[in-house]
Amino acid sequence: MHEAIYKGIASKISSLKAALIGPHEFLNNETSFDFDEKFARVYVRYQDELKKNNALDFDDLILHTVRLFEEHPAALNKYNKEISHIMVDEFQDTNTAQYRLSKLLAGAHKNLCVVGDDDQSIYRFRGADVRNIMSFEKDFSSARVIKLEQNYRSTQVILDAAAGVISQNPVRKLKKLWTEKNEGEKLYYCIANSENDEARYIAKSIRELYLKGKYSYSDFAVLYRMNLQARALEEALRVYGMPYRIIGGVSFYQRREVKDIISYLKVINNPKDSVSLKRIINCPPRGIGDTTTARIENEAKKKNKSFFDAMKSLSSSSDSAALKEKITDFIEIIDELTAKRGMALPQLIRLVLEKTGYIKWVEKERIENLTEIIRLAEGMNLQELIDTASLFSGADERVDGNCITLMTLHSAKGLEFPVVFIAGVENGLLPHFHAIKNPEELHEERRLFYVGITRAKDILILSSAKKRRLYSSMQELEPSRFLSEIPSGCYFYTGMMPIPMVESVARITPKRSRTVEFPAPSIFLPGVRVKHPKWGIGVVRDSYGETDDVKVMVNFSTVGVKRLSLKFANLERL
Repeated sequence: MHEAIYKGIASKISSLKAALIGPHEFLNNETSFDFDEKFARVYVRYQDELKKNNALDFDDLILHTVRLFEEHPAALNKYNKEISHIMVDEFQDTNTAQYRLSKLLAGAHKNLCVVGDDDQSIYRFRGADVRNIMSFEKDFSSARVIKLEQNYRSTQVILDAAAGVISQNPVRKLKKLWTEKNEGEKLYYCIANSENDEARYIAKSIRELYLKGKYSYSDFAVLYRMNLQARALEEALRVYGMPYRIIGGVSFYQRREVKDIISYLKVINNPKDSVSLKRIINCPPRGIGDTTTARIENEAKKKNKSFFDAMKSLSSSSDSAALKEKITDFIEIIDELTAKRGMALPQLIRLVLEKTGYIKWVEKERIENLTEIIRLAEGMNLQELIDTASLFSGADERVDGNCITLMTLHSAKGLEFPVVFIAGVENGLLPHFHAIKNPEELHEERRLFYVGITRAKDILILSSAKKRRLYSSMQELEPSRFLSEIPSGCYFYTGMMPIPMVESVARITPKRSRTVEFPAPSIFLPGVRVKHPKWGIGVVRDSYGETDDVKVMVNFSTVGVKRLSLKFANLERL
């Protein structure tokens, strides 16, 4: 909990300094900066401690340089003479302090070149101020503006879709992106019933596209608004046996609080699991430090006992009353939980969180992951959950260049992939529910969606779920308002069909709001062996289409995967 508080305070101090608001400005403008008396005292004390230590933090480097130049013109004049030309990249991400410094350094000669795109300003939460790029021409009236409108990444359809969305932002620099690439495939859109169905749809589409042979795994990226969306995607990719990596986040089963609770469950299942015991013996803190742990380890080696048995031995033989009390309390907790290991797993996990005090100790923002463990435990027994966690954790350590990439939309900026999925295109996620009532934040969410769209080179697939578990409860969600801003001729509604199959099915207009299922005739279900008069024996991979015009995908050993119409293929079931 303390760690979260420290991070929050540090973040607020950083934001104030980025806006050139020192502790004295903060104290003198109590009504302007969301004033909080306790925070103000911390801010003042923090700056005093820095001064005592003759130190600056990262934000001070710019803050104090700006003040030096504004209060001592001679110092600024020295640097104006030494620096004749200045260039600033990613200008849309600059904060108030950075822009003020740039203007001071360029004040004499005005030779300031900035490169940026206001439509890609997505770091407001870090202090970035899109108004810098919007006001640049006013501040430097003689500046020449060169629009780089040719795009070398995406197809024209993807650019048109992105333009339709971003054009809804009322204050922006007008531009029209174009490319010499071909028109390209239209975007695809799927509405799934749940986040798990959405994840399976994405995994299956990746598998089908991969099996066509044109793309490697590293050509695929799945983008999402929040890190918690990764869990369902991980599981779906695992089921289909496809390698992946998470960029800018931690895999669900590698998160600290998840590993802690899994360790408790491992000890409950097997008290002789010394590795797991050592992880949780002082988690949450109970006064059993490294010295005590080392003493228990020595006892275990000396008497050839397990770590837990050595702990019990010390609890009865130690001459230290304080040591006995600490160890005995922990042993009693483990013994009590072990006696309950036959109870339903979700209830057992809740008991672990309560008896150990973990739920009171963990930071609030991590409780969502603990709730997710309880949800995952439904219908599983203790060993099954341990096995699942071990399987995921082991594979997460792998580093493989040919992997599907999972990352947040914020992490994707500057990157590109031939095939991009954007998951969770729903009101409440994209745009995030915090932004819906704030126009400036809503505009940034739209820019974030624009950035996601323009990461795709060839194919872009959007998906949403009707129901999704968010913040400990299942919520019904509506498709994102941003979808209606995509020009109607730019995308198809796919139902739940994997992307390669859509090409052979009559196009479905994007305005349809229900998920479309395509019945498959029972004689040609996936897995059935068939014989073709020309290509020989194959196995049905999938079937879809209307009852009077069913299509099948068949994997032939001679020619690979073929899409066929049953009306004309003359397939024989074996």
